[in-house]
Amino acid sequence: MATLQISLFSHLTMICVMMMSSCHGAFATDPALDTSTTTRTAALFVFGDSTVDPGNNNYITTIPEHQAHYKPYGQNGFFDHPTGRFSDGRVIVDYIAEYAKLPLIPPFLGPTSDYTNGVNFASGGAGVLPETNQGLAIDLPTQLRYFKEVQKLLTKKLGEEKAKEVISGAVYFISIGSNDYMGGYLGNPKMQELYNSEQYVRMIIGNLTQAIQVLYEKGGRKFGFLRLAPLGCLPAFRAVNLRATKGGRGCFEGASALALAHNDALNTVLENLGYVLKEFKYCSSNFYDWLQERIEHPYKNGFKDGINACCGSGPYGGSFTCGGTKKDKDYQLCNNADDYIWWDSFHATERIQEQLAKGLWSGEPSFVGPYNLESLFFEKEKLTIGSIVDKQEAAQFQSF
Repeated sequence: MATLQISLFSHLTMICVMMMSSCHGAFATDPALDTSTTTRTAALFVFGDSTVDPGNNNYITTIPEHQAHYKPYGQNGFFDHPTGRFSDGRVIVDYIAEYAKLPLIPPFLGPTSDYTNGVNFASGGAGVLPETNQGLAIDLPTQLRYFKEVQKLLTKKLGEEKAKEVISGAVYFISIGSNDYMGGYLGNPKMQELYNSEQYVRMIIGNLTQAIQVLYEKGGRKFGFLRLAPLGCLPAFRAVNLRATKGGRGCFEGASALALAHNDALNTVLENLGYVLKEFKYCSSNFYDWLQERIEHPYKNGFKDGINACCGSGPYGGSFTCGGTKKDKDYQLCNNADDYIWWDSFHATERIQEQLAKGLWSGEPSFVGPYNLESLFFEKEKLTIGSIVDKQEAAQFQSF
């Protein structure tokens, strides 16, 4: 059973209360604006779930719901075949690699043995807790063990000094947690008996904090985080809400409330890690509100549908049947995925992921901070409290 790892989380929260006047993540360590530039390209190491899985689940024994190496996944032609990405094409980390002037970051379980540009450990269905989809996905603790293996291989190949340079200069992108709340909690009555929602969020955040610390202790200094989406607005949860309320339309608020609580708690931890760990730098964003706005106003953002899935069946396309490999073989496929925010019942289209990647890469302080990804990869510029105040966006930044 999962352990309640909350002591560090509570300690960091207390620090924030005591140091509120100066606790602003990485800003607390160096408020000066650094305009230096460099052409050195940092490596990219990715940890997470199906939001960033490049195909690791092609190499494990799991269920069809946790795999995407079949049509119509990858249908838009960027790849010549379905790769295992839960999208009609690319996922967010593919764009990040492109912007960072890196090749596509390969799956750890794939045939590659060159990790000098980084590697992707993410697995569809994975959670922060090993109990989430246990035995059917590569959980975060296992992904961390794989990273330790890569670190040893880099040391053997490059030598200790060069390997340390790669590890310390790399960006560590983490996108995980949704499965812990969807199947791990809302779909698990036993877990709901053991923990109320507040306790469960604290447990997830406590274990996630430990994972960040492990990477920091191994040499990681620069981190990117994709916080949770409004989970209740996924087509799958809209369909659940429709059945539960016997015809009521809208998002499933219970799932979205858990996502908000997770995001708020993670924000507190990240701010305080920036104070406690002197070299800790991170990029995060107000992803929840950013996506919610596009769901509610798709036409304003270049889409036609923010509610229904392009690929699926039933109300909202909320039945996870895309590809016809599950128990229910029937599914419908839209004519143009670019018109949609949702590709299938749980996952976003390539087009919305490209928009998000651009925001994380070079977005304004109203969306991303305290660093954007461009500044982490190329160490060109730091966002400072002064620059945010100059743009009269401090209030928005504090909402991260």
